[in-house]
Amino acid sequence: MTVSLAYKVVRKLLSIPRVGLRSEAAKDAKLLVLRHEYAVLRRQISGRIRA
Repeated sequence: MTVSLAYKVVRKLLSIPRVGLRSEAAKDAKLLVLRHEYAVLRRQISGRIRA
């Protein structure tokens, strides 16, 4: 639950144009968030299959 909330907060911050992030930095940050979300989802799925 907290990961989902953190993801939503980070995503909202990245979507605000006033943040002033350069496009390259914004892409890197978004990729980092998406990779983390993917890792979390993989752990959740593998936990259900093994359990």
